[in-house]
Amino acid sequence: MEKAWLKSYPPGMPEEVPTPPYRSVRDLFESAFKKYPENAAYTNMGRTLSYAELDRLSMQFACYLQGTLGLSRGERVAIMLPNVLQYPVVMCGIFRAGLVVVNVNPLYTSRELKHQLIDSGTKCIVILENFAHVLADVIADTAVTQVVTTGIGDLLSWPKGAISNFVLRYIRKAVPAYRFDNSISLRDALRSGDGKALNVVDIGYADIAYLQYTGGTTGLSKGAMLSHRNMVFNVQQTMIWQGDAYKGVEPIIAITALPLYHIFSLQGNCLTVMAQGGQNILITNPRDFEGFAKEISKYKFNMFTGVNTMFAALMDTPSFAKIDFSHLRVCIGGGMAVQPAIAREWRQKTGTTILQGYGLTETSPAAIVCRIGSEFTGTIGLPLPSTDVIIAGDDGNPLPIGEIGEICIRGPQVMEGYWQRPAETAEVMLPGGWLRTGDVGRMDENGYIYIEDRKKDMILVSGFNVYPNEIENVIVEMDGVLEAAAIGIPDERSGEIVKVFVVRKDPGITEQDILDHCRENLTNYKRPRLVEFRDSLPKTNVGKILRRALRD
Repeated sequence: MEKAWLKSYPPGMPEEVPTPPYRSVRDLFESAFKKYPENAAYTNMGRTLSYAELDRLSMQFACYLQGTLGLSRGERVAIMLPNVLQYPVVMCGIFRAGLVVVNVNPLYTSRELKHQLIDSGTKCIVILENFAHVLADVIADTAVTQVVTTGIGDLLSWPKGAISNFVLRYIRKAVPAYRFDNSISLRDALRSGDGKALNVVDIGYADIAYLQYTGGTTGLSKGAMLSHRNMVFNVQQTMIWQGDAYKGVEPIIAITALPLYHIFSLQGNCLTVMAQGGQNILITNPRDFEGFAKEISKYKFNMFTGVNTMFAALMDTPSFAKIDFSHLRVCIGGGMAVQPAIAREWRQKTGTTILQGYGLTETSPAAIVCRIGSEFTGTIGLPLPSTDVIIAGDDGNPLPIGEIGEICIRGPQVMEGYWQRPAETAEVMLPGGWLRTGDVGRMDENGYIYIEDRKKDMILVSGFNVYPNEIENVIVEMDGVLEAAAIGIPDERSGEIVKVFVVRKDPGITEQDILDHCRENLTNYKRPRLVEFRDSLPKTNVGKILRRALRD
């Protein structure tokens, strides 16, 4: 196949990446522990963990999982945490015990959480106590046998950690009551594993590292099986692509405001920065933009990742003017398209271009990224080394340069498939290892790729995929609702918001009834903001709802 993008590669950029120096994510961070023990690894709310401290704490947690709980190779452990120091400790511990990480959005409703825990067969979950009541509602219906709870301040310095926990529990009442038959605090779990010997489990390329859940056409999320091979190769691709962007910088300091449970932040910040002995500045609540701006103004950071809405809101924050961007080398926008006006304003105010990148959960995620040092032009960039891209027609065959079709990707970062869903895996995989992204685009003669349209019905809210079927399925569960259809409509703040069209059987159902039901069953970003009642919905001749007609 013709690889038009190679002619646009920076000088010296290889077509293929060399084999990574590690066989697993575990090897990656254990290598960092040995090479950079004194370096700062993660900082949050004024407390910094060095690589040596992360080594010690994660080993304790690994010994707890393997020794105290008796979990065996390949079993799943869920992490339901925001960006706090506990996340890297738990994640590294899970891999050291030879287990699989199941990332869970802390804002999930009980319905969403229940599905993911049942589907993954999770045995143990580590959860922030603020969200434990959600788990308590459904744990009896899952395979979870052990709950590890933690408070926001548990790994912070004294007395700040104790004060933070006290305020959240007793002043702000931010920790609703919960009860489990079998639970332990993270602090006690670490003490339980302290001093025990770990039985080192052999894990390598073929083993699953993460079950990373993504939306499904059926309305139920499905777990993308991301292997250790997928992840370490994607880290290698990212590091090769960055070239000498950080020349003279040691170590890298990255602002990590996007949640680590999201694949973009997990790979781009957590793993890639660790592989280089860098420091992640964890922002626990990036929606507090004033606090966000004040926090990052303390650091001479070199890397910043975000989504369009984050860039826009941050620039609109009074304390933004006090942030020193003079050390920033790389700024990457993903998750959703960066609007040209936002890119221009960011460039004017920070002196740094937002580089667009493209990928999916199913590609670990980086697949197509703009050249480091390039200007913002609207392209999503070039395929990374060891990545092939074709623009395919409806028959799956490549189209000529310049024609519009479906973007298809092949490379070592493409997932192993969907967990226990062979039929859905077959729907997105073409012969030869090609992943059908469902996104429509074109490639120009120099190999640059442009998005022309997204998946037809997917809604993109602040960089998060929202699938209409899931919302519709929730709404039609209501007594008195006949049909529902969900679409995305433009919104200046979040890119899109969800609007639903509802056909009632019971004319007494109100807009507020719909919104209240969705509040109980959907994570905040999935909830409709607008409701319109109709007598009927437009359909095809076989009865399929025409969402496009509603959008038009």
